[in-house]
Amino acid sequence: MTAVASSLEVRPVKKALKLVKTQDLSRDAWLDVRKRGIGSSDAAAAVGLSPYKSPLELWLEKTGRDAALPKADPHDETSPMYWGTLLEPIVATHYSRRTGHKVRRVNAVLQHPDAPWMLANIDREVIGAPEVQILECKTAGIHGSFHWKDGVPEYVQLQVMHQLAVTGKQAADVAVLLGGQELQIHRIERDGELIDKLITLEAAFWRYVETDTPPPADGSESAERALRCLYPFDSGRILDFSEDRPMSALFSDLVNVRLSLARDAEVESQLKQQIQERMGDATRALFETGEVSWKRSKDSSVLDVSALTRDYPELTGQYVKSKPGVRRFVVTA
Repeated sequence: MTAVASSLEVRPVKKALKLVKTQDLSRDAWLDVRKRGIGSSDAAAAVGLSPYKSPLELWLEKTGRDAALPKADPHDETSPMYWGTLLEPIVATHYSRRTGHKVRRVNAVLQHPDAPWMLANIDREVIGAPEVQILECKTAGIHGSFHWKDGVPEYVQLQVMHQLAVTGKQAADVAVLLGGQELQIHRIERDGELIDKLITLEAAFWRYVETDTPPPADGSESAERALRCLYPFDSGRILDFSEDRPMSALFSDLVNVRLSLARDAEVESQLKQQIQERMGDATRALFETGEVSWKRSKDSSVLDVSALTRDYPELTGQYVKSKPGVRRFVVTA
């Protein structure tokens, strides 16, 4: 068992409140409850440290503006969420077998006694073990296991620290099943200083929700999705930022970055082509610090839509599918 280093909080803490029981709660009702506050799985996104979700996308969810965002299907067997839910009891069972600790479900959404917008669902409560009180079950497939190569990923640490903040508990174990065959158990101790910082940052995010003010975009793909969801159509208005110095500075920076990227792309192409010339018909080339491959892909068949439309226009018309337009961001300098 590995440990995540921390400093123990010595001041007394309060127990969590039970906001709502979840045993007979439908998924839609559970999702509605989650909109009332920041859950433990939201913690990293709320403070801008999630690799999957930006504060802006989380804000859309909490303010009910996420209808156009892609949603995970809990019944999709190719989804990590599906397998995580399916394997959770198996991970919990093997955790008990490995450690000897008894665990039980907590069928409730928990609420911080002093910060009502801090909510938490915990996978299992650990019974009769004075050194640990919470179990968080995780699964990571072949593509996600690399996140765990150095121990518990930061976004999971924040999720668990949020749970410790809400519940007032002192320690949690994270049991993760890697690649379907390796079970690791990591201990996370309560860190009072980190919890104080986390609460401050989460409170700042929740003010965005309460004031209906979108948080700043952070340059991530998630923020890009959120902006397209938030502003899917253009109105035809023209805004004049020519006298707005900060906005004009942003535009100048954007133009300069794009020019730099274009120059870098040109240099990249030259370097790549010089290597290709030396490779000729070789498949791979080895270097002191790495290698490259230059393989021909398999031949494929494509539908000649132009010829089909020309020869069978009446047939083509039966299979026309409307594709929604998207807003294009075009820079002219």
